[in-house]
Amino acid sequence: MPDLSGEADYWETTMRTMMTVLLVCVVLASTSAAAWAADAEAPAATPPAGEASAKPEAPAFEMPRSLALLGACLGAALAAVGGGYCIARIGMSCIEATARQPEAGGQMFAPMIITAAMVEGATLFAVVVCMLSLF
Repeated sequence: MPDLSGEADYWETTMRTMMTVLLVCVVLASTSAAAWAADAEAPAATPPAGEASAKPEAPAFEMPRSLALLGACLGAALAAVGGGYCIARIGMSCIEATARQPEAGGQMFAPMIITAAMVEGATLFAVVVCMLSLF
């Protein structure tokens, strides 16, 4: 049985890094939300009677909006990373197949390009949907 301890360590390190990055994103999003909420809740000076207010009041901060922003950004990032990973795997598989059977390399090129284009289209669609959720 092959020794897979090195591969397991790699995946464990990768998952730990991804969890750390996710935790940092959540902490930054929650910290900025609290700061914006504090600015929105600051009491406004009332103008003297009979005078109109010179500047309009700022709208109150909405937590769901910041979570939608965070979700859209994370969704777009995951879609881009997933699409890049899939295209890399497609290219790797084509190169491995060509290395095993060099005479079939020309026959594998067209399906590889078509598959990569379909993955790229799905990735672009996912990123556009994430960006449209901001509006």
